Amino acid sequence: MSSELLGQRCVAEEIRLNPRFLAVYKFAVEELMTKLRILSEEFDLVHRHDPIEHISSRVKRPEAIEDKVRRRGLATDLPAIAEGLDDMAGVRVVCPFVSDVYTVAEMLTGQDDVELLRRKDYIAAPKGNGYRSLHLIVRIPVFLSDRVERVKVEVQLRTIAMDFWATLEHKLSYKYESQVPGDFATELADVATLAAHLDSRMQNLHHRLH
Repeated sequence: MSSELLGQRCVAEEIRLNPRFLAVYKFAVEELMTKLRILSEEFDLVHRHDPIEHISSRVKRPEAIEDKVRRRGLATDLPAIAEGLDDMAGVRVVCPFVSDVYTVAEMLTGQDDVELLRRKDYIAAPKGNGYRSLHLIVRIPVFLSDRVERVKVEVQLRTIAMDFWATLEHKLSYKYESQVPGDFATELADVATLAAHLDSRMQNLHHRLH
């Protein structure tokens, strides 16, 4: 067995032996969730419209990190993993309307301590399977007792319709181990189109009301 393969198989164990490694991602998620909740409440008070329906978060499990490190052929030391993976920590923001997605993204990235590293707009240019969402990779400071760490977090912003579609697609992909039958894939693509039309119509109604 090669030392490289052995190292990759020990990644999860190494992470468990260094609890501060994942702790900073947990703290970064909490920091980002607080920012989003403040924006949500302040916007609701000023504009009487909350652009955030709900927020969820997660930090990858050690086994999931190990699997991704192995699949991508990354170096197995913890600093290299932190540099090589952008989605160790994730926050998902579900919004009522498409315009809200861009409003929240602009408000969040406009804050002085939020550094935007990358942006992928799968709403303007959906994936081939119909997936739509706005992805941001941001970096924010986490203040620890002895240092400040700037931590990457992936933020996914989407509408309720996009989130419903993505949840269904994820369940089907998991069930069929990413080999979704052709008829299911076609139906999912059609449903994604319908969801986009629904978002457009709901957005128009929202504009008419306001």
